[in-house]
Amino acid sequence: MLGWIGITLILVAYGLLSFDLIPKGDLYDILNLIGALLVIVDAFDDRAYPPAVLNVIWFLVALISLMS
Repeated sequence: MLGWIGITLILVAYGLLSFDLIPKGDLYDILNLIGALLVIVDAFDDRAYPPAVLNVIWFLVALISLMS
């Protein structure tokens, strides 16, 4: 269930940004950060390492963007 929520947050962030409903900024980064974290937890729990690694990178990008 966590993975589905995470995927939803990431897709919502992307959709909102793509349709100019939010600017690139903190809200976008926070949605990606939380979404990636939820997918990471779910993927490691399921021993699904490729999506886990992808989302670790996604999480780090969102974190670095949020901190800058």
